Amino acid sequence: MPATEADLFARFDALGIAHVTHRHRPVFTVDEGRDLKAAMPGGHTKNLFLKDKKGAIFLICAISDTVVDLNATSKLIASGRVSFGSAERLMEYLGVEPGSVTLFAIVNDPERKVTLVLDEALFAFDPVNFHPLKNDATTAISPADMLKFIRSLGREPVRLSFDAAGVPTRIEPDAAPAHV
Repeated sequence: MPATEADLFARFDALGIAHVTHRHRPVFTVDEGRDLKAAMPGGHTKNLFLKDKKGAIFLICAISDTVVDLNATSKLIASGRVSFGSAERLMEYLGVEPGSVTLFAIVNDPERKVTLVLDEALFAFDPVNFHPLKNDATTAISPADMLKFIRSLGREPVRLSFDAAGVPTRIEPDAAPAHV
């Protein structure tokens, strides 16, 4: 069974991660939630669940207005051409439904089959906001706590900086990620 919101919050509490959650109507896209986000401080995110032709799976977490050139990104992270993953794959790998894709869903990937890619712009905001495994709420945490959560799962994200056209530059790590 995938982790629940309560499981996620219990993990945050056990790790000493401060978190604030705002309840709201379900939102399925960045545009749908613009009015809600205007009332919440911090950086708001978009989360892209992708697969390549070889079956590698990626989760790109970026600031909501970051342009992401998927072709350039796939070349930089040494994957084949990427496309959006299906609802079935999303549930299989991250345990969430479409509209609820979130960084926090990596808690449901203990085998680390999903390569996590972070937009470096996330670190310019405090807090950063993600859905807590469902799209009817938004949870805010600090960038430092975001990394603490990721690392508590035995992961090190690929960090990319995107220019105005969406072309990325690798920040960390220097080498291409290994695919499981």
